Amino acid sequence: MDSKYLCYKINQTLPRDGKLDHPLWQKAIKTERFVDVIDGNPGLYDTRAAMLHDDENLYIGFWCEEPFPHATISERDGLLWFENDLEVFIDGGDGYYEFQLNALNTIYEVLYIWQDVYQKNGWDKKPQFEILSNKAITFGGNHDRSGPYFWRGSHPRGNRWAYRNWDFPGLQSFVYIDGVLNDPSQISKGWRAMILLPWKGMQEFVVNQSVPPAEGDVWKIFLGRYELLKINGEQVSVGWALDPIGSNDNHNPEKFSTIQFTQTLLQP
Repeated sequence: MDSKYLCYKINQTLPRDGKLDHPLWQKAIKTERFVDVIDGNPGLYDTRAAMLHDDENLYIGFWCEEPFPHATISERDGLLWFENDLEVFIDGGDGYYEFQLNALNTIYEVLYIWQDVYQKNGWDKKPQFEILSNKAITFGGNHDRSGPYFWRGSHPRGNRWAYRNWDFPGLQSFVYIDGVLNDPSQISKGWRAMILLPWKGMQEFVVNQSVPPAEGDVWKIFLGRYELLKINGEQVSVGWALDPIGSNDNHNPEKFSTIQFTQTLLQP
C-alpha cells in the first residue's frame, strides 16, 4: 500500500509552535492512521501527519496519541530511537536525509550519500562532504554488520557515506505536550510537533528535481514514529509509518511514501 499524499501551498505565516491549531493546519490533509512499518497493521497509538509548503519552507506536522509521553534524551544527536521518537526521511535521489525528534524537542539528524555516485556527482569536491575531515562513516542500512549483509548491507546500491556532523541549514522544530511528560501517574492525550525545513538546505543533497518543487512534482518521503512499549514485563520497540517498508530497515528510499506537491493555495 502506497498512499499518495497531496501537499498544498500556503501564503500565510504559520505560528512557530507545536500546537498545530492554526486554521491552515486544520484545513491541511491529514494522513490516515500510521501502520506497522513491517506488516502494515494499524499502529497501537493513533499517529497522523500533515504537510504544507511555501516558497521558502516545507512544514510537517505530527499528531501523536500517547497516554504516557516519555523522553529523557536531551543531548543533540543522541540516539533517540532507543526511546520514543518521530522520524522523517527525505530522498534526494543520490542521497537522503534522516531527521528524528523526541518529546523534549531533541534532534538527531544524519545525511547519507550513496557511495556509487560519490565521485560521479562531484560530492568529493565539496568540503562539507570530504570523507576524512567530516568523519564520514560507511553505512549499509539497519542490517549493516549482520549475517550475510556484513559488508554491504541489504540494499542493492550497497553502502552509503553517513555524515553525522551535517546539520540541516535553517531547520526548526517545535513540540507541544498535550498533558504531562514523564509522569506515568497521569494520563495524557499525547504530543504534537511541527518541523520546518527550508528548501535552501535541501539544495545540498537533492539532485535531478526542482527545489522547491514545481506543480505536480513527486518526492519520496518517509514519515514514521518509533515507540518503546512495555509488554508482559519486556520492552519492545515498534515502528509505525504512513506506509509500510516491509522490514525493520527503513533506509530504503524507494519505499518511502509518495508526496505530490501542488501550487494550489490552501485557504484557511
